[in-house]
Amino acid sequence: MKNKIIIVVSILFLAIFVLFVSQNDIAEAAYRFSNFKGRPPVHISRSAQARPTGMTPNEIKKIYKLPATGGSGTIAIIDAYDDATIEKDLSVFDAAFGIIPCTVKNGCLEKHIMTSSTKTNSGWALETSLDVEWAHAIAPSAKILLIEAKTESGTNLLNAIDYAASRKDVVAISMSWGGAEFSDETDLDSHFASVSNAVFFASSGDDGWGASWPVSSPNVVGVGGTSLELLNDGTLVSESAWSGSGGGVSAYEIEPSYQKTYSIPKAGGKRAIPDVSYNADPQSGFPVYKTTGSTSSPQAGSSKNGWYELGGTSAGAPQWAAIQALGHSVSLSAIYKDKASTGTLAFFRDITSGSNGTCKYYCDARKRYDYVTGLGSPLTTKF
Repeated sequence: MKNKIIIVVSILFLAIFVLFVSQNDIAEAAYRFSNFKGRPPVHISRSAQARPTGMTPNEIKKIYKLPATGGSGTIAIIDAYDDATIEKDLSVFDAAFGIIPCTVKNGCLEKHIMTSSTKTNSGWALETSLDVEWAHAIAPSAKILLIEAKTESGTNLLNAIDYAASRKDVVAISMSWGGAEFSDETDLDSHFASVSNAVFFASSGDDGWGASWPVSSPNVVGVGGTSLELLNDGTLVSESAWSGSGGGVSAYEIEPSYQKTYSIPKAGGKRAIPDVSYNADPQSGFPVYKTTGSTSSPQAGSSKNGWYELGGTSAGAPQWAAIQALGHSVSLSAIYKDKASTGTLAFFRDITSGSNGTCKYYCDARKRYDYVTGLGSPLTTKF
């Protein structure tokens, strides 16, 4: 009798296990690119203020050893929905920080709406304002091309990416949004190549440990997040890994050659994320001016107008894109070679403290490459 009970229990356990595995397989198979929706990883520290607060362009340039002026070529910004007031908002931002104006009339700003019937969305307008204003702040002489996808669906965002990739004037493409990986993502890697050899940049996400797309593509420079400790006068004391920085190992993308050559520990033959880092902590956030509003905002408080102070890895992608417009020398192969060289300290600030979770090795910052801040933060425009 005892043996029969053991057999019955074993059969039931096996059946439950098979059902669990099957359900997981079905769920994984069901989630594909057609289900993808982009989400901007932006955190609001202060909202709708009368005056700007947070890091100034001059302060961040000092920290990362970036020039006060410069930039050439076109920086393409990929976002969703129509930011109807972006030109006006950018003019307010420029005036506040003494930056040369960037308007449609003077040829600095171009807005390309993928579909004429595109609606507005306050949360995405906040992301758009961050991307456009800070890309212009870092590379004020470069042109800004804002490409607005109809919605945040994967198909619509990819159409906007394809348009940016078709432009011969584009030198950098910023994608400060992301979402969960999907099983057919490797089929889309060819979209991250342009006729002008523009460099693609994407945010690594703000949920701590974990991979996402499109940053997981081996053709995209992934930008993780750091925290800055500053004196009252803005002088840098230290830079550490930000707890929200996305990072990890892709579930689907194989390890690219530039990472194999560098020899990243514990990658297991898969794409390691991120590649580089930048300030993302909302406590040392970026001032952004925004006035486009809607009633369907994905960000609490973002339907109000005025100055915001924002953090998140979405701040790093457009600013790294601007660094490419300044130096025209960023590439995935170049930055890994620079980090491996004896002169690595001339290229990157190595982030060796902080973490983004409790997964030990994969969640802790350390010397050389780590899965939270990648190779480190920029100290030059020439790589």
